[in-house]
Amino acid sequence: MSPDRRGPLVVAHRGASAAMPEHTLAAYKLALEEGADGLECDVRLTRDGHLVCVHDRTVDRTSTGTGVVSEMTLEELAEFNYGTEDEPAELLELSALIALTLDWSARPVKLFIETKHPVRFGGLVESKVLAELQRFGIAAPPSADHSRAVVMSFSAGAVWRIRRSAPMLPTVLLGESARYLGGGAATTVGATAVGPSVKTLHEHPDIVDKAAAAGRATYCWTVDNRSDVELCRELGVSWVATNHPGRTKKWLAS
Repeated sequence: MSPDRRGPLVVAHRGASAAMPEHTLAAYKLALEEGADGLECDVRLTRDGHLVCVHDRTVDRTSTGTGVVSEMTLEELAEFNYGTEDEPAELLELSALIALTLDWSARPVKLFIETKHPVRFGGLVESKVLAELQRFGIAAPPSADHSRAVVMSFSAGAVWRIRRSAPMLPTVLLGESARYLGGGAATTVGATAVGPSVKTLHEHPDIVDKAAAAGRATYCWTVDNRSDVELCRELGVSWVATNHPGRTKKWLAS
């Protein structure tokens, strides 16, 4: 997960979500066309055990329906529209996003999968994610740098479960507390990167050097302003998550 010479690599936060409805295939396809180096998604389990790309606990904000994701079946959730009235979109399953990522032939792209906690299914979420990565043959990369998938969470326990079961798979411990990310938590769970918010990065810019000294990369979210992009470049942040992947790529190239 090394940064390149021009600055951080660009991760499309829920796809090109400033231009298209988040977590839709259209948003991710646009991000790929705009040159994103990575794609980010949030995953939750449906009542019948399917991994779907939904950020919130409910689908109320992002679909035409209402209800708690974990209390509904895949079939029930699939009845809603996750796009716009003019351009409807289906519920996105993690398997479809993995396939899109691996099928993109223009350049290798990493998929950053965030597991949400606390949830009623606990560690089953990580088990299901690993099983899906295994099914696509990307759960045991030769090294973290060559991995096509990265698993992230604000839950230290979730990161630990991934590291214990798939030690070569890169992981990001997300957080808003510099003490949490810069202290022993990342070391204890074996995270290969820390993920501060851009607000935390402003308040504690030394977090990048501290992470590097411990052999860890830095993934910063959510970086949409040009001044924040420049700050990340100056500090040596490895990856920036942004809702504007195309614009961010242009800023970094200029």
